[in-house]
Amino acid sequence: MTSAFNRRDAIQAGLAMAWPVGIATLIGGCDQSDGVSSAQAGAPSDAEASVSPPPIVLEGGGSVRVHYLEIVTPEVDGLCSQYEAVHGVTFGDADVNLGGARTAKLEGGGMIGIRGPMRDSETPVVRPYVLVEDIEKSVKAAADAGAIVALPPTEIPTHGTCAVVIHGGIECGLWEL
Repeated sequence: MTSAFNRRDAIQAGLAMAWPVGIATLIGGCDQSDGVSSAQAGAPSDAEASVSPPPIVLEGGGSVRVHYLEIVTPEVDGLCSQYEAVHGVTFGDADVNLGGARTAKLEGGGMIGIRGPMRDSETPVVRPYVLVEDIEKSVKAAADAGAIVALPPTEIPTHGTCAVVIHGGIECGLWEL
């Protein structure tokens, strides 16, 4: 019996392999000090760290701050239980403003949200939302670079404004506070 391995299978396999490393980095924080203490590296104080997540600094001076990591799965309670058991986090009740996601705080002020599909055609996905200063400008820049705008800037009561763009089959969220 021959089975076809399609692009979707490859993407899902890639996410399955990359997921443990990626979530460990997001939950544990990004340590770029190479043995230098937090104070020596100019790390933010506890008060500063609670305002926004630690940035991933890119060559050339830019940075990426993950504000919200959204996981869509038909097995919300089971995955929340897994994260609670493995990582010692606690998920809250469903937040209607986040599509019914159960959320937990990430170190540095971001959140991880696990929710069920909101429509029959929505498939499981892990979607990071990065902070941007101007969401309209960021969505335009993504579209100009070839992304498809899947969700235009949309206000989320009590949370800010988000958008979703897709480039090369990868869904990327943008978030403005």
